[in-house]
Amino acid sequence: MGIRKKTNKSPPVFSHEFIIQNHADIVSCVAMVFLLGLMFEVTAKVAVFFVTVQYNVTITTNEGPDETSINFFHHGLKDLATVFFYMLVAIIMHAIIQEYVLDKINRRMHFSKTKHSKFNESGQLSAFYLCSCVWGASILVSEHFLSNPVRLWEGYPHTLMLFQMKFFYICQMGYWLHALPELYFQKTKKEDILRQLVYISLYLVQIGGAYLLNLTRLGLVLLVLHYFVELVFHVSRLIYFSNENNQAGFTVWAILFVLGRLLTLSLSVLTVGFGLAGSEQGLDLASGNFNVLIVRITVLAAICITQAFMMWKFINFQLRRWREHAQAQSMKKKPVPTKSKSSKKENKANGVNGAVTSNAADSPRARKEKSS
Repeated sequence: MGIRKKTNKSPPVFSHEFIIQNHADIVSCVAMVFLLGLMFEVTAKVAVFFVTVQYNVTITTNEGPDETSINFFHHGLKDLATVFFYMLVAIIMHAIIQEYVLDKINRRMHFSKTKHSKFNESGQLSAFYLCSCVWGASILVSEHFLSNPVRLWEGYPHTLMLFQMKFFYICQMGYWLHALPELYFQKTKKEDILRQLVYISLYLVQIGGAYLLNLTRLGLVLLVLHYFVELVFHVSRLIYFSNENNQAGFTVWAILFVLGRLLTLSLSVLTVGFGLAGSEQGLDLASGNFNVLIVRITVLAAICITQAFMMWKFINFQLRRWREHAQAQSMKKKPVPTKSKSSKKENKANGVNGAVTSNAADSPRARKEKSS
């Protein structure tokens, strides 16, 4: 992310610089239009598609005097409108964190352009990963997915979701979609755009795939696990920027990264390869059942390829760090070349206090004797 230079001269209206400087205000106005639409009967039927979670299903349990109603949700095309609205919310939150937290820290620390960009990236992602980890972990605990892992595949297809589960996925897709226009708003360098697009696409494909294939329970566990590891990395990087001698966090992250990849593969194979293989199989789009061999192989292949790609990037990162550390150590151990005794004598003879003067033959006294 590039540094936005503030100038006293206001750019022309609707120019690129004007949109970049005022994008948060523009997006806020667009989001306000949808919220105001809820206040009028004519527009409320359309605005509700964007603001509220759709496809509500009420199921009653315990018939009789103890009858209770539980609201569930399933997915559909109307979710695209909801994802779009919360993408706007993510852009607004991004601007708030940038202006009121990160920019103030940047002004105090006086980072270079490279560190400024990386600090902003880690600051934004740390806030997102922290919120997502806490939110996702609360769902895992309340739904007993950790204490009873069989629930990850039991009763598939999991077409019905509680509000917290569905809203979690809506916000996840909205956040990663907002990262695409942020590449423009933050003036991302050309050499960083490809890297950003790759990992944004990976998040959208995997989160969207789990949502559409009704693998939301497995997806939630894997997301929380992955986000926790990424949170440790970005917090360690923020600490490193404040104190470059403190690199202990990267060692903890390296260990957790490897363990995270092993747990991800183990849970995926256990759930998709064994759990779903023993459940009711068949392809039924109406009921949301995608439990067929070709789908299971595709899901496992996508997860394995993603983990292998991440592991390859991790190994290259560690090798580069080790090479840089080895070069730094070799430079410290390399002896400083010292001047020989003869050169010191010459310096004393031809200089005063280490400053080299002209040759003795060129001195005024020598010229006077020579002329006499």
